[in-house]
Amino acid sequence: MWGVRLPNGSWTGMMGRVHRQEVEMALGPFTITPQRTNICDFSIPLRHENFAILTPRPDLQNDMSGILKPFTLQVWLLILASLLGVSSTMVCVVWSEGKIFKLVTRNVVTKSLTWMLLTLTQESSEWLPQRDGGRLIVTTWLLASLVFMTSYSGILTAMLTVPRVTIKIDSLADLVTQSALPWRIEAGVVMLTYLKESKDEVRQKAYREMGPTIVACLSERQAIADGKFAAICDETTMMKAMAVDFSTSGQCHLYMTREKVRSNAMMSLAFKKDSQYLATANHLVRVLLESGLWDKWLGDQLANSSHCLRHPRLDRRDGIQPLNMEAFTGPLLVLFAGTTLGLVMFACEHAKSLSLQPQLPGA
Repeated sequence: MWGVRLPNGSWTGMMGRVHRQEVEMALGPFTITPQRTNICDFSIPLRHENFAILTPRPDLQNDMSGILKPFTLQVWLLILASLLGVSSTMVCVVWSEGKIFKLVTRNVVTKSLTWMLLTLTQESSEWLPQRDGGRLIVTTWLLASLVFMTSYSGILTAMLTVPRVTIKIDSLADLVTQSALPWRIEAGVVMLTYLKESKDEVRQKAYREMGPTIVACLSERQAIADGKFAAICDETTMMKAMAVDFSTSGQCHLYMTREKVRSNAMMSLAFKKDSQYLATANHLVRVLLESGLWDKWLGDQLANSSHCLRHPRLDRRDGIQPLNMEAFTGPLLVLFAGTTLGLVMFACEHAKSLSLQPQLPGA
């Protein structure tokens, strides 16, 4: 373990050994904190590290309610209001024109509403108003419905073509507000203290409700990929886990959240107080950094992680694929519901017609 301070003031892990001067130095690298600087000396920083959450990689999904997704609820309600409003206006205009010009139009309400629905779904209708006032409303509605349905079909085509990925956990707030996936933290890391002493309620909840600690994120990468739990780790370790996973399987099974739990933590080597080796270590670290060797060595270890750092929606590499039955669940449910409703109405009409037939007198 890296090492944290216990309530009695002692330290665990490598930090404890440095503090007790059982060793001259510890490689780590360690996150520099005020508590740690009181018990040891740090070298010049090797790098600045971010901490995020490592989760199972989200899969490509089909949404049975996708036929409703091209428009928001507000837009759907406005279209419905437009349909009812224009239908009512057309009924009034056609009825008024009939009074003025002595025209007879039967079932005006039914014909107007049916015509509006047919034109909205890009279907033709034989009925049209007989005078110019009603036909002007027809022209206006035709233009509006053309815009509505062209936009709808275009957006729906794009949504079916581009794979949909729902990232349920992309921040610490997302993590603590869900209950499907537990989370854990490495034992003896400064992140435990950071979350515990934070004034932020989200970070405090992340500490209170976390599961048992783990030894290392890298060694638990398969359990994380299998969806057993998520882990809060440093980005370098997560990228290494992705690189190993991709090298061994040829696929990406891990996802690193975009929002950071902690940013720009300085990572350094730890030495016991007043160590005679600190100055030499600083010189060597400076040489590694200025020569670019440190970045090169680190890049070699993380070379295969770049593919898995892309957005999960880019994981599909076979181009446009045929749609499966799951993608058409929504339209099929609408078809089934409409057919069922039609049969029910037919049964009601048939029953009504039978009840209205005259009864033959008995023999």
